[in-house]
Amino acid sequence: QVQVVESGGGLVHPGGSLRLSCAASGSISTIYAMGWYRQAPGKQRELVANIIQGGTTNYADSMKGRFTISSDNAKKTVYLEMNSLEPEDTAVYYCKATLMPRSALSFREYWGQGTQVTVSS
Repeated sequence: QVQVVESGGGLVHPGGSLRLSCAASGSISTIYAMGWYRQAPGKQRELVANIIQGGTTNYADSMKGRFTISSDNAKKTVYLEMNSLEPEDTAVYYCKATLMPRSALSFREYWGQGTQVTVSS
């Protein structure tokens, strides 16, 4: 069984910073990619950033320069450092892991339960 668990959300003032963590655990053979998505009220879920096996990173244009994604492969954990936060960044942030469980021969997507980030004065 595979689990993906996020942590680190909360309330922050505009201009502030926050660091999210996401850990994958369980019977995992290989992780291809892990990434962060967010969904604001009334809006579709959108990509924030992801990191692919080998270290390639991708960012949504509006997050470039403010957000940084990194990973600790040994811990099967990905981090999202968010700086210069704006009220428009308020959303539920979800982690997605694309990985191959030991019980399977193909890659599958696993989502975390989400963590709320609220940017407000």
